[in-house]
Amino acid sequence: MAVPFRRTSKTKKRMRRTHLKKEVGALTKCSKCGATIRPHRACPKCGYYKNESVVKVENQDAE
Repeated sequence: MAVPFRRTSKTKKRMRRTHLKKEVGALTKCSKCGATIRPHRACPKCGYYKNESVVKVENQDAE
């Protein structure tokens, strides 16, 4: 089995791995309430998707 002749330096290793970082997912604003949500999903705050009520949301502000 082959063994590396020299040890890979920290710089070389980090340069190779620069593209392996995590990225922030896409976010959009709800057209009804303006909350930040993931695209193509019903808003968890108001329950609307494409200006239609699709999910019944109970008012949590009363707590």
